[in-house]
Amino acid sequence: MPKTALITGATSGIGEAAVHAFVDADWRVIATGRRADRLDALVAKAGSKVFGAVFDVRDEAARDAAFDNLPAEFQGIDLLVNNAGLALGTKPADQADLGQWKTMIDTNVTALASMTYRLLPTLIARKGAIINISSVAATYPYAGGNVYGATKSFVEQFSLGLRSDLHGKGVRVTSIEPGMVETEFTIVRNGGDQQASDTLYSGAKPMTAEDIAATLLWVAELPAHLNVNRLEIMPVSQSFAGFQVARGE
Repeated sequence: MPKTALITGATSGIGEAAVHAFVDADWRVIATGRRADRLDALVAKAGSKVFGAVFDVRDEAARDAAFDNLPAEFQGIDLLVNNAGLALGTKPADQADLGQWKTMIDTNVTALASMTYRLLPTLIARKGAIINISSVAATYPYAGGNVYGATKSFVEQFSLGLRSDLHGKGVRVTSIEPGMVETEFTIVRNGGDQQASDTLYSGAKPMTAEDIAATLLWVAELPAHLNVNRLEIMPVSQSFAGFQVARGE
């Protein structure tokens, strides 16, 4: 019988690519996202193995209502992929928008933790798995990364904490920490500025959403006795930044 994955943030980028990768590997998928038109198009393309659940991960009431109305064949969730998340703004902390900070925390931290908590009983009962999408920004700080990097550090540490707390229950937990991936991520971060995205990725040979989706599937389909705790992945063109040194006063 096919296993069932719940993938958040499925209307674009890594989440959308992951839906197709898992369906192609004969999984059932619950795809969640805020944009009903995109979810409808995704379901139409992927077929009956996908159930679209429209809600914002920050809206717990809408999330629970969607879960209460899952078709019977999608109720046994074996894998949670916490992919929904975003970065907003690139300004240094003293010039940043506090509202953007709060949105990142609400989405990348609070909603992810709440989603995980909601599904833990099912995942424990089914000896399932959790894959959380963190970032290399969790480990390597950069100017303008401030709260975004901090939220991804939470995801990394939360994953390790879950792994410890779920000891002996047969649930696998993995933190995937990608570097540069060309998706809508940078467009969103820069308020819809396509040129900013094009400039960032030009000539860089970044990873693709499909690259990360294939990695998620590989982790998910490992034998049940194997756990990848953390997986950091970058394009060859990207490496670690040097320290900054301010000189003079």
